[in-house]
Amino acid sequence: MADRSGAVEETRGAVAVRDTDVNGTVTSGTVTDGTVTEGTVAKSESAKSDPNALVAQIEHTREDLARTIDALANRVSPAGNVRMLRSKVREQLARREVQAGAAAAGAVVIGLTVLGIWARRRRHG
Repeated sequence: MADRSGAVEETRGAVAVRDTDVNGTVTSGTVTDGTVTEGTVAKSESAKSDPNALVAQIEHTREDLARTIDALANRVSPAGNVRMLRSKVREQLARREVQAGAAAAGAVVIGLTVLGIWARRRRHG
């Protein structure tokens, strides 16, 4: 989404860009899982003609692109999705309510199994 100032913000794996200065300085950052990595890129004419500034800007852009590609690869990776699912399950199993529910469900299953065995023995016995 962009507003009148040119600010662009998205939630994950996106680049947020804001005009912060009248001099043409632009602050950009990559947002990944709620963490914002900030960097500054100059838009002035002197920075555009300075080879060292151009090399620094290209390197910064490459790093941002590499982080974005890594974030996208992690999202679509089956192994990454399994790891994320395992992590969420572990977090849920650590909660007291879930442990109590699992214990109750286990007690019901054991009770029904014992009842079924007892009913069979009674019919055949």
